[in-house]
Amino acid sequence: MAGIRPGVQVAALTVAALVGVGALAVQAAENAPEAAAQPQATASPSASPTASARPTAEAGGDGSGEPGAASPAVPAQSGSGKRVVYSPADGRVWLVGADDKALRTFTVVPAPLTPAPGEYRVTSMSPPGGQVQGSDGVPVEHIVRFAVVDGAAVGFSAAVDGSLPTPTPGQQTGGIREKRTDGKALWEFAEVGTPVVVV
Repeated sequence: MAGIRPGVQVAALTVAALVGVGALAVQAAENAPEAAAQPQATASPSASPTASARPTAEAGGDGSGEPGAASPAVPAQSGSGKRVVYSPADGRVWLVGADDKALRTFTVVPAPLTPAPGEYRVTSMSPPGGQVQGSDGVPVEHIVRFAVVDGAAVGFSAAVDGSLPTPTPGQQTGGIREKRTDGKALWEFAEVGTPVVVV
């Protein structure tokens, strides 16, 4: 790739990686058991996570850790059963159990690329302890991808250095940033196929 600017090289490699991940997701979906392919309306909600993997609400229940802080209610019309609810407008995520009660809620930094409101499914997750360089150049972990917008993967991740950067105007990335503790909780809560409802 001599003569090509490094930024263009990185962009080309990123697109190639996303295409590969997309192909693997399609292949996995084609090989999934028939019950897993049923729409949520006819499928029974998956079992709640084990006690060791169950995320717990922080002191305030709102992800702030502040005692006595009020926890915002799960948005109405966000589906039912176990799911992740994401409100880009509020910069907030709810991890909702099979009983429709919020197990945890926390704030996030929304990505510049946002999927339209609707239900999506977790398509892929990074392995535990795996670090990937985010599209903004920051190493990230606990990646949970659920959509593609304008050719870019959209998903939740936590910066390894704990930073919550403000998205650069004009930078078209799909990384929704969360605190490391919240990223770990979401990663432990979700699995490939878990509904993600954008409201």
